[in-house]
Amino acid sequence: METETYWVRAEIASISEKSGHCYLDLVEKADTGLLAAKLRATCWQNVYAMLKPYFEQETGSHLQAGMQILVEVEINFHAVYGLSANIINIDPKYTVGDLARQRQETIARLQKEGVMDLNKSFVLPTIVRRIAVISAESAAGYGDFCHQLQSCYRFETTLFPAVMQGEHAAKSIIAALDAVAAQEEEFDAVIIIRGGGATTDLSCFDDYNLCNHCAQFPLPVITGIGHTRDISVLDMVAYKALKTPTAVAQFFIDEREHQALRIQELLRRLKQTAERQILIRRHKLEMLAQAVKMHSPERIYKMGYSLATLNGKVVRSSSELHKGDILTTHLQDGNIQSLVQ
Repeated sequence: METETYWVRAEIASISEKSGHCYLDLVEKADTGLLAAKLRATCWQNVYAMLKPYFEQETGSHLQAGMQILVEVEINFHAVYGLSANIINIDPKYTVGDLARQRQETIARLQKEGVMDLNKSFVLPTIVRRIAVISAESAAGYGDFCHQLQSCYRFETTLFPAVMQGEHAAKSIIAALDAVAAQEEEFDAVIIIRGGGATTDLSCFDDYNLCNHCAQFPLPVITGIGHTRDISVLDMVAYKALKTPTAVAQFFIDEREHQALRIQELLRRLKQTAERQILIRRHKLEMLAQAVKMHSPERIYKMGYSLATLNGKVVRSSSELHKGDILTTHLQDGNIQSLVQ
């Protein structure tokens, strides 16, 4: 007798793999969020070996707790082990649709709260030098980032390790962000990078709590998640979104080069301005020197004029003189003293 099969829509409450087999707890929740139904399901190795890569290729994600799935199951009963559900097929389109729905709900919620563009309103410091890095410590992308970043200029980087994929990734990244925020004065920017691993399991970067945290973060957030699919919600709220960790490094290098060129240009302008001001001041001094020379006593004496002084003061009128005063007359080649009669 052929075994009947059923298509079941459910949420994965827990999932584990052992010896190639996959064990899942499938649940249905009421509108209140309370558990309404629960089913223990198994996907045996011969089936799981085919369904797992098929699901990941179609959805871009691993099977994980909290995910909505549509699976075809066989219901079996064993006198000793009781009722069991064996998964024989899965419809990834259902999960893709649910992930897309959750993504759109996250975007709509962030837009409604008015936080989508908050992080983009930051202005990077003129020279970015101190960078907080959120990444898996062993990730190849982190090593590529550090190597690329230090190839031209010196930057100070501090790693805040986090899980970058899977069901715990969002909470782990948020915890790392909180650690950065606790010492935000020590950094100019924070980057979230992921690279060198599988391209699946990126739905965590559409998580509302993570995206909301980044949108309102007190430092500019730059992402380099290393994905090839559509931009994530995290990319949307970040100050700057780039495809790979090395692209993030190059961004900072380009910014430093731009500022270096700008400083060089300012120095050239300053030098030109200084040289022009020196020429202007020199010309004015030359004009003043000429004016002084034109009005100097020596020139006046050479023209036949003389200067009379009384007790060191210039005599401008005869009314200033009295009988008995000693008057000094200054000529080009000497002085003459006269007695006023």
